[in-house]
Amino acid sequence: MSLANEINQLLENAFADCGLPTALARATRAGRPEWGELQCNGALSLAKSLGRQPRDLAMAVARKLRQGAAFDAVDVAGPGFINLKLSARLLARHALDQLADPACGIVQQSSQSVIIDYGGPNVAKPLHVGHLRSLVIGESLRRILHAQGHRTISDVHLGDWGLQMGMLIGQIGRDYPTLSCFADDPEVAAAELSESTLGFGMLDLQRLYPQAAAACRENPARMAEARELTAALQAGHPGCLALWRAIRAISLAVQQQDFAALNVHFDLLLGESDVQPLISTMLADLRERGIAVESEGALIVEVAEDDDAHPMPPLLLTKSDGAALYATTDLATILARTRINRPARIIYVVDQRQALHFEQVFRAARRAGYASEVELIHAGFGTVNGPDGKPYKTREGGVALLADLLAGAVGKARERLDAMAQNEHGDFATPQNVSTQAETEQLASLVGIGAIKFADLSSYRLSGYNFDPERMVSFEGKTGPYVQYACVRVTSILSRAAAQGLAPAPIRVEAAAERALAFECARFPDVVASAAANLAPNEIADYVFNLAQTFSRFYLDCPVLAAEDKATQGSRLSLCALTRNVLGKGMELLGIVVPEKM
Repeated sequence: MSLANEINQLLENAFADCGLPTALARATRAGRPEWGELQCNGALSLAKSLGRQPRDLAMAVARKLRQGAAFDAVDVAGPGFINLKLSARLLARHALDQLADPACGIVQQSSQSVIIDYGGPNVAKPLHVGHLRSLVIGESLRRILHAQGHRTISDVHLGDWGLQMGMLIGQIGRDYPTLSCFADDPEVAAAELSESTLGFGMLDLQRLYPQAAAACRENPARMAEARELTAALQAGHPGCLALWRAIRAISLAVQQQDFAALNVHFDLLLGESDVQPLISTMLADLRERGIAVESEGALIVEVAEDDDAHPMPPLLLTKSDGAALYATTDLATILARTRINRPARIIYVVDQRQALHFEQVFRAARRAGYASEVELIHAGFGTVNGPDGKPYKTREGGVALLADLLAGAVGKARERLDAMAQNEHGDFATPQNVSTQAETEQLASLVGIGAIKFADLSSYRLSGYNFDPERMVSFEGKTGPYVQYACVRVTSILSRAAAQGLAPAPIRVEAAAERALAFECARFPDVVASAAANLAPNEIADYVFNLAQTFSRFYLDCPVLAAEDKATQGSRLSLCALTRNVLGKGMELLGIVVPEKM
């Protein structure tokens, strides 16, 4: 049981003993540290409904609470605020229990199967800045829910089907007409292709796709050809399929490099193509049941509901020419996932600008009976912005590639590390303890990537944020490197203690800074639970930054290695170990790697 849950249980018991309803018997953090760690305002809310004075109710509850050993002080302030100062023994017990728990006190939930859909890259295109938030937020949510005991299934959901493939195949046919996939002989056309046999790779695809798209916009004949090639691909033409498989493999190989750089894990690398076999039977079934109906030649599902505050347009499944759309694939994907994985929840980590689309798809899935036993959730997010507050672009005005953003942040981190090493700043890395160029580069990578991820995750996902690598890699303020450095600093203290033969001892919570540190560590399980419930990794980012600050104050006020006696020294070493564990676990849930040394 977390510390907050234990205190709330004590409050419920006290309220019940006073004959009061227990729904409002909850503690929150005290507004000022001199009031104690927690406060309860339940008496104020209850008084009016009961026709009694709130201070009288608060005094009665306080008397009950003082009868136990959980609090050093229980005071009633103002009209009926109950201020709680936790007992040193209670804080020490929770600190020791948390130190012994590899999960740092994270409360396990009743396990559910949860699919998390994030990433969503298109084949033939590199990942760009627009993919950053989906990848970083989705990965953190996967880790948070997994830490609670849920069975998480992460799926990248590739955009690997549709008209864009016909466009690209047409362009490749013009630029590389001698490829085996264009042979008249079906057996020759079906031969497996690779980057070496094609003679081009991802950089060429980045050139070919815009050319194809522009040509199809400008030339109706090219668009007609693209539609024919798309139909041929979907019908199983051997040459089109061979080329499509090669394009998909080349794209995914490059994209996985970016996934690896961001430390993002996918259980499934499925795409729109994987549900294509379901679509025709799905559409026929929806027609037969009257869920999908024709409208001006198109096939739609009406999803408006009586209590809608604003008009809700129908979901368009096929256009008048019979072409399927993203909505068709998304609906088929829900059908496939519910049949195969039987999840309790499916969470889509996709740009908030797609909110209407997902609301339409979710309503259609519920009408069709695909989501009767699954909760469909769109965890939307805001944009990554440049200094002007508008969506981030390159200096030339183009879309910024994700690999370039990551490389830029790593470069800034390298510059900052070099400057700090030359200045022999604090305990930071110097040529003496980071001896090789490879180690230096690895450290710069961990700091730079960690800085990007922390900056992204420290903003509430529905809010956009300004991308500023200069500020992100700073070791001051609310940044990833600040928290990484705090972790390394605690580890350094423990390493020096071990080298001197000093050992941790039972925790005693006496000094104010010790109390503050033990209490802040004890909040971790509740922060994780709240972040999971709200799908909000920023709550954990805020928490680890605050914990790092709390430790810094503790370290200034409470000497560890130079403590006045062995018992105090050992207790503070245990508090350091607890802090290291909690900080490390928090950063792990954010998907940020902490260096071994800095």
